[in-house]
Amino acid sequence: MEPNSPAEDLPALYRAILDRVAVLESDGERAQAARLRTDATEAYSRAWDERARRRLEALLRRSERETSGDRQRTRSGRSGAPARRAMAARDR
Repeated sequence: MEPNSPAEDLPALYRAILDRVAVLESDGERAQAARLRTDATEAYSRAWDERARRRLEALLRRSERETSGDRQRTRSGRSGAPARRAMAARDR
């Protein structure tokens, strides 16, 4: 079976990264989300070749680690975002 061309894979990879950006933003990680969006847009805006596919795949893997790591810290109570949410709830 022949692998997909980058032109076939890049839109789906970019969309998956934007989904991760939304998760990071909803978790209060706006700086990480902005950095990820900028890096992904830069890679997506250049030539749609194997290099761009590898870059987007690497960004997606990194973002998955970041969001899963944030969720683990949230469960253990060490993340800043839940603390901000708790403070906002307390102020109501």
